[in-house]
Amino acid sequence: MIKIIVVIGTRPEAIKMSPVIRELKKHSHAIETVVLITGQHREMLDQVLDLFSLTPDYDLQVMTENQSLVSVTSKVLHGMDRILKREKPSMVLVQGDTTTTFAASLAAFYLKVRIGHVEAGLRTNNKYYPFPEEINRTLVSSLADIHFAPTERACSNLIAEGVPKERILVTGNTVIDALFYILTKECERDFGVDLNRGKTILVTAHRRENFGRPLENICRAFVFLLERHPEIQIVYPVHPNPNVQKVVKRVLGEIDRIYLIDPVDYLSFVHLMNRSYLILTDSGGIQEEAPSLGKPVLVLRNETERPEGIEAGTVRLVGTEARKIVESVEVLISDDSHYQKMSQASNPYGDGRSSIRIARAILDYFSNS
Repeated sequence: MIKIIVVIGTRPEAIKMSPVIRELKKHSHAIETVVLITGQHREMLDQVLDLFSLTPDYDLQVMTENQSLVSVTSKVLHGMDRILKREKPSMVLVQGDTTTTFAASLAAFYLKVRIGHVEAGLRTNNKYYPFPEEINRTLVSSLADIHFAPTERACSNLIAEGVPKERILVTGNTVIDALFYILTKECERDFGVDLNRGKTILVTAHRRENFGRPLENICRAFVFLLERHPEIQIVYPVHPNPNVQKVVKRVLGEIDRIYLIDPVDYLSFVHLMNRSYLILTDSGGIQEEAPSLGKPVLVLRNETERPEGIEAGTVRLVGTEARKIVESVEVLISDDSHYQKMSQASNPYGDGRSSIRIARAILDYFSNS
C-alpha cells in the first residue's frame, strides 16, 4: 500500500490540493491518503476544507498572531518530523511555494521520504520577488523527487535547472479542477452590494512585498478611479493581516462605492469573480482561475511567475504605481474591443483534469520504483 501525506498550510494550497486529495481517495485500494494541515492560515483554511468535505488527519496549529517566517518554518519542521516518524509515508505531497511547502519538504528530505511537488517550476528569477515564495519553490524543486508542472514553460524552467525530464509531468493547474467543481454549487450569500449596478471591479491585494507604500499606491488608484467613473464600484475582501488592514481602512474606509468586506469563503469568492466586470489582484491563483470565467485580470505586481497568462492575453501586469493602474483600468472600462480581446482569450492553465493526471502519475511512479 502506498501512503501519501498531503500537506496543506494556506487557503490557496487547500483550494489547489482538495481536488488532488479527492482523486487520490478514489484509489483507496492502492493509496492511503493522509491529510495534514499546518494551520498557517487558520480560519481561511477551514472554510475550504468544509467546502470540499475534507477532514484533516493531523493539524499542527502553527498559527499565532504576527508570526514570523522563522517561527512558521521551525514549527512546521518540528511538527512534520514527529508525524513523519509516526506515519512512515511513501511520499509527502506539497503544493506551490508557501513556507509550509518548503518546511514540510525539508522535513521529508531529512528523513529520506520522497517528495512530490504540485505546481512545480514557476519562476520570476528574482529571489526577493515574490518574497519569500520565489526561494521557497526553488528550494523545494531541489528536494523533490517528482515534479508536477502546470505548464510547458514551468517544465522548461525545471529542465534548465537540471531536473531530469523523466521526473517532470506537465499536468495543468489543479486550481482549474477546483474551480469547475465549485461552479456546480449554488451560492446564496448576500455581500451587501448590488452586483447588478454598474461595473463591479473585484480586488484582492495582500502580498508581503506590497506592504506599505505599494499598497497605499494601489488604494489611492482606487480613490481616483471612483472619482472619475461613477459607473464603477469596487468590492475588496480585505485580508486579515494587520499590515493590510491598517493601510486599506485608512485610505479607503470613508470612500463611497468601495465595499470593504471580510474575507469570503471560496464558494463566495468564485461567485464574486463570476459576477465581476474585471479583477485586480496580486494573487497567483486568481491569474489562473479568472480566465476560465472570461474575466480580464490586471496584476498588481511588477513581476509574475505566470507569464503564460500575459502571453495568452488574459492577464496584464500593471505594477503598483497609481497612474498605471488607473490607465489600465480605464482602457478596459471604456474600450469594449480591448475588453473583449482579454475576456475571450483562452485559458493556458488547464482543462480540469490535472488531479487525474497527478494520481495516475503517483501510481505509476511507485509501480516502477
